[in-house]
Amino acid sequence: MLKISRLKKQYGSTVILAVPLLSFDNGVYWIKGGNGSGKTTLLKMIAGLLPFEGSIRLNEFDLKKNPVEYRRYVNYAEAEPLFPSFITGEDLIRLFQKAKKGNATEVQRLIDAFNIQSFIPNPVGTYSSGMVKKLSLILAFIGQPKVILLDEPLVTLEDHSIPILIELISDYQQNKQVTFLITSHQLLEHYSLGNIKTILVKDQTACFQ
Repeated sequence: MLKISRLKKQYGSTVILAVPLLSFDNGVYWIKGGNGSGKTTLLKMIAGLLPFEGSIRLNEFDLKKNPVEYRRYVNYAEAEPLFPSFITGEDLIRLFQKAKKGNATEVQRLIDAFNIQSFIPNPVGTYSSGMVKKLSLILAFIGQPKVILLDEPLVTLEDHSIPILIELISDYQQNKQVTFLITSHQLLEHYSLGNIKTILVKDQTACFQ
């Protein structure tokens, strides 16, 4: 279980987000809210990329007290991923595979699914936005994640790749018991993801809708 308690993010005296208590059991969660509501901020705090007040725990691992163990099981793909232009996709995949203790066969399956074999030997600076998106999504599935955070995963993704992503989400959630937190302006009800639970981010807080 992923549990948030007394979470607060503020810049100076301005509170950006304050969440008293929120728990996520296994499942798929749609994080909804308007532009600037704090959806990305919430995901980045859960991913351990932004400092915050309060507590975020995944099972027995507290993000602040057990940062290495926690991050091993929480993966994140940004809405508009940025990677160093000189590094290759292969280098990034190898790095994530080592850091996340990923299985080589599983990693190859992800590469094959998104059909990125032809360009991952090249520097990321030569990629189109769609190529970078595919790479970032593959990185988010590497290892043995318990939680995968996907920020606008359908943006810049080609139409024929969307069913591949949806199938991966469904497979990992049902067969590997991975919890997904997904922000999306597209209607997730249009896709076969089972019983999607909705979290509304509004008025500087987040709660079940």
